[in-house]
Amino acid sequence: MHQNRVDPFGNLHAVPQRGAWFGNKGCLHDDAGHPLRFHQGRRWITCVCAFRGRTRALLQPGRYTELFFHDEATAYAAGHRPCAQCRYEDWRLFGGLWAQAFGAGKADQIDAALHAARMEGRQRRLRHAPVSEVPSGAMIVRDGQPVLRGPSGWWRWSFDGYAPVPAPVSAPRGTLAMLTPWPLVQLMALGLPVQMAQPVVQGSGP
Repeated sequence: MHQNRVDPFGNLHAVPQRGAWFGNKGCLHDDAGHPLRFHQGRRWITCVCAFRGRTRALLQPGRYTELFFHDEATAYAAGHRPCAQCRYEDWRLFGGLWAQAFGAGKADQIDAALHAARMEGRQRRLRHAPVSEVPSGAMIVRDGQPVLRGPSGWWRWSFDGYAPVPAPVSAPRGTLAMLTPWPLVQLMALGLPVQMAQPVVQGSGP
């Protein structure tokens, strides 16, 4: 079993669930397929799992590490953005919202801005915000666990799926720790669509 399933923090795991999305953030593995690093470069992308019938062997020496995400909300929380090739229309929408929020930018400029927002040295950068500024599709960190704000409540993330949890109470000084990088949170607030897996427990949520 390959260690290439990504959690919302961007860490790699060996679990049987493949997930709904594919992507990469450079070559992370050694010649034997074992993880060596957290990322390589600034271009972290999310792709579709099938594109024009293309296939490839996984974890080839010196090639990018094939990553898999539970859903698009997970990929965004981990800091990835849509691929400009296999998700061209999604990328155009993303770029248009980016221009609206931050001014027009080429892919390299967007990747640099996202990297500054998601990483602080070798650690994930967490920005704090009030509950009112967490849009549907974004994730926070609560008690060390990723929690998604869904369209009908709050849901604790796991590789097995989401489970409902009580709505969070703002932390001291009225803020929550945002796991989804702040520029992506702002795009979600402007209407960026985010695919979210159905919760394991059905219902309207808390």
